[in-house]
Amino acid sequence: MSEDAAKMAQLLSALTHPNTEAIREAEVALKPLLKDARSVPALVEVLKARGTQPDAVRHVAAVVLRKRIGGHYAKFDAPTKTALKTEILSVLANEPERTVRNGAVGVAATICRLECSSGDAGGAAWPELFQFIAAAASDANPDARELAFLLLSEMTETIGLHLKPQFPSMATLFANALTDTEVKVQNSSVKALGQLLSYLADEKEVENFAALVPAIINVAAACQKRSDEDTVSVTLDVLYDLAYSPSSAVAVHLPATIQFCLGCVSDSNLEMGVRDSAALVIATLAESKPKMFGKDDSLLSSVIETLFNLIENSTESAAGALFESNPAWREDLKEDGGAGDDDDDDDNFDSPTETSMAQGTLDMLACELPKKYIFNPVVSRCVTRLTSPHAHHRKAGIACLGVIAEGCAEPLREHLPDVMPHVFAAAGDADAQVRECACFALGQISEHCQPEILSYSSQILPIVFALLDDTTVAVQATSCYVLEMFCERLEPEGVRPLLDPLVRKLAAMLEGTTKRSVQEMAVAALAATAVAAEEEFTPYVAGVAALMTKLMALTDEKMYTLRGRALECMGHMAIAVGRDAFRPYFSSTMQCACEGLTFDSTDLHEFAYAVFANLAKVMGEEFSPVLGELVPHLVTVIGADEGQLEQAEEDEKGQFGALDDSDDEDEGGQYVLHVRTALLEAKKGAITAIGEMAAHTGASFVPYLEETMAVLKKAANNWHPLIKVEVAEALPSMVVPSVAAHHGGEITWEKGDISGQSPMSPHTAAVVSAVLAELIALMKDDDKETAGKACEGIQSVIELCGPHALSPVASDCLENTHALLTKTAPCQRGEEMYGDIPDDDDDHDSFMTSVCDLVGAYGRVMGSHFVQYLPQFLPPVCSFAKSSRPPSDRSMSMGCLGELAQELEGGISEYWQSVFFPAILAGLADADDNVKRNAAFCTGVCCEGLGENIASDYPQLLQAISPLFSVDPTAGDSSAACIDNAAAGVSRMIMASPGNVPMPQVLPVLLKALPLKNDMTENETVYKCLLGLLQMNQPDAIANKAEFRRIFAEAIAEGSKVDDETKEKLKLALPALN
Repeated sequence: MSEDAAKMAQLLSALTHPNTEAIREAEVALKPLLKDARSVPALVEVLKARGTQPDAVRHVAAVVLRKRIGGHYAKFDAPTKTALKTEILSVLANEPERTVRNGAVGVAATICRLECSSGDAGGAAWPELFQFIAAAASDANPDARELAFLLLSEMTETIGLHLKPQFPSMATLFANALTDTEVKVQNSSVKALGQLLSYLADEKEVENFAALVPAIINVAAACQKRSDEDTVSVTLDVLYDLAYSPSSAVAVHLPATIQFCLGCVSDSNLEMGVRDSAALVIATLAESKPKMFGKDDSLLSSVIETLFNLIENSTESAAGALFESNPAWREDLKEDGGAGDDDDDDDNFDSPTETSMAQGTLDMLACELPKKYIFNPVVSRCVTRLTSPHAHHRKAGIACLGVIAEGCAEPLREHLPDVMPHVFAAAGDADAQVRECACFALGQISEHCQPEILSYSSQILPIVFALLDDTTVAVQATSCYVLEMFCERLEPEGVRPLLDPLVRKLAAMLEGTTKRSVQEMAVAALAATAVAAEEEFTPYVAGVAALMTKLMALTDEKMYTLRGRALECMGHMAIAVGRDAFRPYFSSTMQCACEGLTFDSTDLHEFAYAVFANLAKVMGEEFSPVLGELVPHLVTVIGADEGQLEQAEEDEKGQFGALDDSDDEDEGGQYVLHVRTALLEAKKGAITAIGEMAAHTGASFVPYLEETMAVLKKAANNWHPLIKVEVAEALPSMVVPSVAAHHGGEITWEKGDISGQSPMSPHTAAVVSAVLAELIALMKDDDKETAGKACEGIQSVIELCGPHALSPVASDCLENTHALLTKTAPCQRGEEMYGDIPDDDDDHDSFMTSVCDLVGAYGRVMGSHFVQYLPQFLPPVCSFAKSSRPPSDRSMSMGCLGELAQELEGGISEYWQSVFFPAILAGLADADDNVKRNAAFCTGVCCEGLGENIASDYPQLLQAISPLFSVDPTAGDSSAACIDNAAAGVSRMIMASPGNVPMPQVLPVLLKALPLKNDMTENETVYKCLLGLLQMNQPDAIANKAEFRRIFAEAIAEGSKVDDETKEKLKLALPALN
């Protein structure tokens, strides 16, 4: 052995001993030697010294050689490189010791990468290595065959970048290895091929290997049977990466992939982490290929059945998903015997369980798959299990109903009459877990099925009220959650019957329990009750404020959330009772919120920002004195970086990391971004707060506009959708202070008039221009919610400031809006990206409502100027009205047509026969009341705008609208509104062309439907029509004087929702009816 090699071996030997000081000294001595290119042949010599050097030393030589060869390889001449490569191939071919051989694999892979990267030899770099691999792959010795795939595994990136011409021959190698008789050869080929598939997942070249996916799954399934979890995990990682592949050659293996993952999910012999990874693949396929997944009935059925089985066969709480991130809940569960007291408790809570895994997967399926595929199979199973004599079946049934409430909100809203009796029955179940899950389901339905769920208030509130006394802490806390979710949107009359006992009960619970989870939920329920009761909560403010004041003084870190909830409750009470009733508590609430900002708790900061937002809204100008202190703080928070770069961990970094090449430079290595999600949430809250301050403090905010706009512009480019959505919501508020300062709070503008001087001051025009520029950019964001909020923001600004605001950017606005309507915008390109089946099965995208509302706003602001764009906009709007679309889409489309007809009036005449008339007839005949309602509105405004021009179509229109008067108004709000809009539609028809309405038949039907029950915005239309008929002494009106008298008397009665001006007109008309 040469002198250099001997010296090297001595130092390397020190690295193999468990003496930290000796290792450090050896590393210090080695570093200068390794900077010299002569270290490479010395290391190779040690690597080859079988028999004279210990295997451990030779293995270390291989590891160090791999780390350092990159810095020296380019210095060698061609003969030296060839000799070096020959030596390494010789070691690979002849080395019997596995660890040393594996070390040499790494060296070979590194040399191959260097050869390919140099570009000297193109795709043929080091052909001898590939000849070696091909020969080894077909060798009789299984160790040699395994070695071939260990080499390929180490060369993934090199193969993917430089060796594409060799893919077909490699595919053959892999195909043979996957059916090898030796397990270790199969496993090494799965790892190598899996890494290559993951690398190529987004590339067309993945198709060279796609046909091998079933073989990989077969190997993994065999490994699963013998509990080889490593290979199963590797396979699941690959299948996850392939889930997003756009290749149809990969997509055809979706059924096989899901069946394998389902087997893993169900296998109790596998570690929970592995099972959870399998569940993640299923959920990801639901996200990336929802239509392909959903259309496979039997596959979807087996997935759903498996998830139900997991939940019903587990002893865990199935409502736990609601609180799993809440420390107070964990603590109370522990005290109640839900968990042990050992140190691993927190880990146990953070780890997936069978129930959390099943619920999380079902939630993803409900959110991602088209509702027509997922809703009925889940709900039918829920109902079947809810009628079971076995409590664990009933638990699963009611829990799963709650899980799908968010994702399947639209069909669930339609089927509430069928579903709610089962929920109410479960709430009274003898089994505590069933009752708890019933609360969970009630809460989820209350949160996601608004406003339809509100019609059940008389049944829900007494049930929840009773559950507040339940003996189980979990049921108590969950019933508070139901109250919070349910009451947020409830009107005062809904909560009035139980308001007093409810407030007293919640207050007593708050004072009588030591369970933090119950305390937190009780405070949240009190806050929601206040919001529902509005001014009727005023008598309770003093008592509740006293309770909250105690909680707002808590300083124990464990109590921060409770303190924050109390602060939140004060903000909600302010919203409920208004400025005057809350003024005595304003100062102390603000003091507590500001004090919370001095605590090292992002949770408390979030609560503080939320209360600032609410109090700015309530106190208005009275909030202005604190702007000077708060705005700079909020600007700093919004401008802060919520992520930080940290040096990435590299392979073998821990093993002799000090000997890496990068150690010789000051800033070597790779860095990764670590995101502090708590700061992200705080930043979101700060943006909300600053937006509300701008919207409600008037001209006082003008001095802060410049710095606020600057930081919002920066935040608009944030990487996270959460932040961009909030920015899009806050931006329009920046216009409000300028309008307050320069226009007295209102700009007077004329529809479509851009001929004269702009009504906007230069300052307002500058703010509007800056705000719209950001919102237009956000319309093109790749996140749907952000794009939708941007549309809402643009609508808000142009409706406030008029056509002069829109004119400079109209082209961009219209172009972006059209792209969203035609599903060609950046946020809508996911389908083709992930290789799903393109068809018209999409569910309603809630953000599209904002897009259609913006189209209506263009009509409102541009007036007749928008008529020229109808040929482009009407077809995509009408595409949402097709019978194959979900009801929300059809309703949205009909509503948009109605708005355009109302704003453009005679401008739509060219499109009456081809677009509006057929759409109205189809809408009036629709099965859904909301579609019928909007079609009735559209009927009226079209007749109003087109007048006598469409009188010949009146008979058909009246015949189509007639059945709407037979709808049952007690069936729900949308049913009542349907009749109201039909009445308003007919009223408009009468006013537009009374001679073409057969009054003897029509008027009695119209009068019978009055007064309006739900849509009070149409009162003016209806009573204008009736008063007009009386003024004309229309014979049929005179003949029906008694009905007119009844309607007018009800309209002017105390508690009527008819506006005062109309009431006065009706009072004046009443005497003539006697």
